[in-house]
Amino acid sequence: MVSADNPPDPPPRGHVLLAPDRFAGTLTAPEVARHLAIGLRRARPAVPVVELPVADGGDGTAEAAVVAGYRRVELEVCGPTGRPVTASLAINGRTAVVELAQASGLRRLPNGKPQPLTATSLGTGQMVAHALRLGARRIVLGLGGGACTDGGAGLVQGLGGRLLDATGRDLPPGGAALRSLHALDLRALPDLSGVSIILAGDAVDPLLGRNGAAASSFGQHGPRKGASREEVRILDAGLRRWADLAEAASRRPTRDRPGAGAAGGVGFAALAFLGARFEPGIALLLDLLGFAEKARGARLIVTGEGTLDVQTLRGRPSVGVARAGARADVPVVAVAGRRGLTGEQLRRARIQAAYVLTDIEPDGDRCRRQAGPLLEQLTVAIADEWLPPRGPHD
Repeated sequence: MVSADNPPDPPPRGHVLLAPDRFAGTLTAPEVARHLAIGLRRARPAVPVVELPVADGGDGTAEAAVVAGYRRVELEVCGPTGRPVTASLAINGRTAVVELAQASGLRRLPNGKPQPLTATSLGTGQMVAHALRLGARRIVLGLGGGACTDGGAGLVQGLGGRLLDATGRDLPPGGAALRSLHALDLRALPDLSGVSIILAGDAVDPLLGRNGAAASSFGQHGPRKGASREEVRILDAGLRRWADLAEAASRRPTRDRPGAGAAGGVGFAALAFLGARFEPGIALLLDLLGFAEKARGARLIVTGEGTLDVQTLRGRPSVGVARAGARADVPVVAVAGRRGLTGEQLRRARIQAAYVLTDIEPDGDRCRRQAGPLLEQLTVAIADEWLPPRGPHD
């Protein structure tokens, strides 16, 4: 929920609320919202438009908070390969939104080259530490889009913890080095009394095993995190050693908890050392962005994403927006690059209609290159069907 320290202005009555997710690899969520706004203002200049891009904990989460009224704070942190990167977090009053992808994400890999054995979440820990220094007492940590499989060891190091080998030296970064972990020195970790850490992501997989953090760096995510089968075995061995010592130190049996394997095991470290808890990403973010307040009195909500398919139905932001819109008794339509759902599937997801770029431009490559202008064109059909003129100036 938006902090009372900085309450948002109430939206105009009879407005259109634009709450899209990103079109992956093409447009960010704020860019999608911007193009929709341009088109709707052109088609219905008298209808107020409110832009509220959304995310579910991955890329774009911090930026969505900024658009919703949070203050952007930039800082230099360690990227996943050890190179410094400029990352940003969002803060409003005593609530901060920290996005793992900003510091430790796949998009931070030089030339996009995966480094599964050595990639670190250190920069994410540095961002959390900075949020604490800014006075945050509620920190939402978005776990999507990570490049590392280090069990959150880097997160702990970024907060001041030390991971030592048998000679008392600090371990090098990454999940593979955890096989040599001998001791933990946690004396410099911050006091988190009175601090709430909330994880926005999927609370599903455990830390270890065939459904764990290392396995997910192969299989479904192999092309991105890049681990071979042998590297998965190396990583799993390191994570097992890390789990043994971390659980002994924290006195929290955490490795088998749902979500411990999230973000390459960052979920495990956050649960074990930060006392964190999971909340469904999109529901949490909609609350933080003040969605309910901005939907009140709206004529229409427009959401969307790159592809509407079965993955959409498994909890992507578009469905979260549609369900929240239904609770507010506001019709919801979606825009997309492509559509793979039937009308009945859309209706069950509370999406009244879908408007797709390929309906007006069948060429997929051209759709990606011209996604912005095509979205503006789509708004003509949306306006005609859902925003009938109420007066001579509409």
